[in-house]
Amino acid sequence: MSTRAFLLEDIVMAPIYMTPPCSDPVPDHIRAGRLGMIATPAQGNKIHPEYRHVIVDNGIYGDTYPGDGNYLDLLAKLRDGLGDAADNLIFATAPDVVGDHWATWARSRSMLPRIRSLGYAAAFVAQNGMEADHSCWMWDEFQVLFIGGSSEWKLSAEAAELARAARAMGKWVHVGRVNSFMRYLYAAEEMLADSVDGTYLTNAPART
Repeated sequence: MSTRAFLLEDIVMAPIYMTPPCSDPVPDHIRAGRLGMIATPAQGNKIHPEYRHVIVDNGIYGDTYPGDGNYLDLLAKLRDGLGDAADNLIFATAPDVVGDHWATWARSRSMLPRIRSLGYAAAFVAQNGMEADHSCWMWDEFQVLFIGGSSEWKLSAEAAELARAARAMGKWVHVGRVNSFMRYLYAAEEMLADSVDGTYLTNAPART
């Protein structure tokens, strides 16, 4: 059997899995940094200063978005409430329109700088059709590319290419709705994701 040398580019980092802090032992793993927390406007879960990796999603996919003004107020209160631990907030997403890149850009464009002004890295949610948008300047408006869209588009070569392009620009890449190990591997290997989120652990938090 032959052997092969492992080069640096062969090493795939494991994305941080962001989950709601459901029943034990999940919160302990979030405190230890083995998992991260995803917070949404209607979730109601407290963000503890000990949580090392936290992202804030707008809640549009779950139909819980409170509106632009209330969302910005919530983001400001979250940072103020965490004090010195506010640096654990990795990013916050701008509002999007599920499955429609052009409508998402129109909705997000004015919110991205407002989110940044609150001290967050601003995340733009990639939706179906973003691969056809060749407005290069658009990429300067956000620090995080959040891969959303339909399930079919999320697993497409076009979405993977966008994720890789974002990584090449030094942006954080996040993939939403990762609820299986196969999707996790795809996000890690094909999209080079820094983080993913899902509800897998809320269904079976104690399983290993």
